[in-house]
Amino acid sequence: MNRRYENLNKAQQRKRIASVAARLVAEHGIGDYALAKRKAAHGLGLPEDTQLPDNAELEMELSTYQRLFHADEHTERIADLLRIASETMLIMQKFNPYLTGSVLDGTAGRYAEIDIQLYTDSAKDVEIYLLNQRISYEHSTPRSERAEAVLTIHNEGSVVNLIVYPTKEERVTLKTHDGRVRRRARLDAVNRLLLTSTPRDTP
Repeated sequence: MNRRYENLNKAQQRKRIASVAARLVAEHGIGDYALAKRKAAHGLGLPEDTQLPDNAELEMELSTYQRLFHADEHTERIADLLRIASETMLIMQKFNPYLTGSVLDGTAGRYAEIDIQLYTDSAKDVEIYLLNQRISYEHSTPRSERAEAVLTIHNEGSVVNLIVYPTKEERVTLKTHDGRVRRRARLDAVNRLLLTSTPRDTP
């Protein structure tokens, strides 16, 4: 173990790991929080059985990091991603879209992807719709076993993941890997958030 951290208690170690992991997410585009935490612990010289922080702790450190080091850039990025999400949700409105993930939470880093949940009886309906709209897409691996498919599109240089669920799943409360309720927002809520997130020029 790195002697610099061997005398820290578990809570201090977790905070230090979360801080380093937050920097990895913000600066290096690591979207997998579990991977970022493992890399952070390894980089600190901590053993593999070290207790890692949960995602909520990482997100708290991530928000702090972005506020301290990239405040203006982060505000502009979130506003831009929300705008792209809103435009995409409007196009996909027939599939009851919801925004979720780091863009909604306000923790999206430089390489963040936009996650939009769709609900329909068949993922093929979404594929046919995209083809008819002349929107190119590719299949990505679902991160949830409940999802029927993930169709990834590109909009203004941003990656947008259309996560397709069966219609019956719309009433199901989805949770994150660490057991928290996964936030989601309809188009009207995203538009309200966009209004408050858009940077305004000062006179």
